[in-house]
Amino acid sequence: MHSAISRSLMVLVSGVLALAVTPVATAAPKPPAQAQPCANKTTPPAPIDTSEKPRPGEAVPAPLPVPPVPVGGDRMAECGLVLPKRALNPPDGDTSASWVLQDLENGDVIAAKDPHARQRPASLIKVLLGLVVVTELKPETIITPTKEDAEQECTCVGIGAGGQYTVDQLLHGLLMHSGNDAAHALSTVLGGVDATVAKMNALATRIGATDTRAATPSGLDGPGMSTSAYDMSLIFHYAMKKPEFAQVVKTKSFEIPPTAGKPVITIYNDNKLLGSYPGFIGGKTGFTDDARHTYVGGALQNGHRVAVVMLRAEQRPTRVVEQAAKLLDYGIALREAKAESVGRIDYKPTEAVDAGQASAAPNADNASNSGAAAAAEDPFGVTGWIITLVVFLIIVASFVIGHQRKKAMVGE
Repeated sequence: MHSAISRSLMVLVSGVLALAVTPVATAAPKPPAQAQPCANKTTPPAPIDTSEKPRPGEAVPAPLPVPPVPVGGDRMAECGLVLPKRALNPPDGDTSASWVLQDLENGDVIAAKDPHARQRPASLIKVLLGLVVVTELKPETIITPTKEDAEQECTCVGIGAGGQYTVDQLLHGLLMHSGNDAAHALSTVLGGVDATVAKMNALATRIGATDTRAATPSGLDGPGMSTSAYDMSLIFHYAMKKPEFAQVVKTKSFEIPPTAGKPVITIYNDNKLLGSYPGFIGGKTGFTDDARHTYVGGALQNGHRVAVVMLRAEQRPTRVVEQAAKLLDYGIALREAKAESVGRIDYKPTEAVDAGQASAAPNADNASNSGAAAAAEDPFGVTGWIITLVVFLIIVASFVIGHQRKKAMVGE
């Protein structure tokens, strides 16, 4: 009898040991099959001017690699409209080549059109520059613009060379009025244009914006400039978690005091939905000849914080802000109807970029953070408990076997 008990206990112990040391097999995710390649899968459309001509001796950067698995979920690799099942089509009048509607609270992609198609951001890239600024510079730091800073190709705020401006004042000029002079002055303090562009691209890479490459801090077109509606949604989602950024983009008007012989500069927010669309919480506009019109904006209605990004749009037959308003209406209606999401805004916070903010990340990041927190609270870990159980069972087995042998000896 003791042999049968011993065998049973050893089978149990072997099973537990196997559980402790054998990893769970998981199949690698596969990208969805496409009937035909999406337009602009690797690069934006060809430029119509010479703005992207590289400097003498430099080559145009190679296109950014396309991830084998689409960032944000399988459906984010689809072409054309990407809608929830049984959802009505979006409202008529949209002229953009790509757009994404997202839930700013939980990171759901509500609906989209060519979300990962490569386009140009124009001044939407200033959102990424704004992120670098609020990460690296203190709002009260004084900046004295150079002549080069003040004489940038406009749109400009009107800062004066030799004046004294705070980082906060220039950030308002950057995001509210899309000031290229403010962008250049901030870049000078960050180490120069090339160093700032490198910082912007490093930040984009760290948070998972795989379609994005800045070529200029301001969004003026340059060699290799690239983004996507998905990436700009990701970057805006990330930026709106920064209180300093969120406060600036919802500011209607702002004054910069006189300095360097310049009078008071009054800045008005150029986002026309601010103050006209119910619950609007801010955004950014952009335009270049190659990028065409670009737009990002968000609104809070009925407990839903929804944002839209539009790339390569046109002002006719209706203005881009009116098209954006209709898409916001559509996104809020889908949230109200509890339509399923079609993807996720999947950014990747790191300590170097987002210290203390990981708890605000979308669910995928919260899961990893929860795991880390659990490990901190329980340093012994799951594997440790399994090993303890194995040791306990071995001790019990030894005791039972010894007891059975003792009984056998007494019987003899």
